[in-house]
Amino acid sequence: MAGPYRFRPMTSADLPRIKQWLGLPHVREWWGDPAEQYALVAGDLEEPAMDQFIVSAEDGDLGYIQCYDPTAWNSGFGAQPQGTRGIDLFIGEAGMIARGHGAALIRSFVEERLAQGVPRMVTDPDPTNARAVRAYEKAGFRKTHVVDTPDGPALLMIHDR
Repeated sequence: MAGPYRFRPMTSADLPRIKQWLGLPHVREWWGDPAEQYALVAGDLEEPAMDQFIVSAEDGDLGYIQCYDPTAWNSGFGAQPQGTRGIDLFIGEAGMIARGHGAALIRSFVEERLAQGVPRMVTDPDPTNARAVRAYEKAGFRKTHVVDTPDGPALLMIHDR
């Protein structure tokens, strides 16, 4: 059974695990070059517009989630309500995939942020990543349209308070 989840702020001590996860085939498939992504994640540890978390459940750490201010990057998301936050994540532990964790941890994380006053959460999975799109939909996100991002086309999905 999925959950409950804890979202612990990531520190530099978590970087070896992040590096390991980014190198796994199921993460690399959607996140791309592990060395490039590791440099971005590590470099964002001190970025004020980016909050990074290690996701844990009863069995231990299972993934990574980043929550950011989309106005800090030229994301192509268009106008969004003031205070909107974006999220990206992956489940690093291969044994935790296809067990209901994706949608459940997204829902838990997003509900916490909305309860804290965030008006909207956005995400932009690859339109061909059916598993991610389905997990976001189950967590309450709705598809809007395809946007152009520096990484290529992405499906903009939103979840309002």
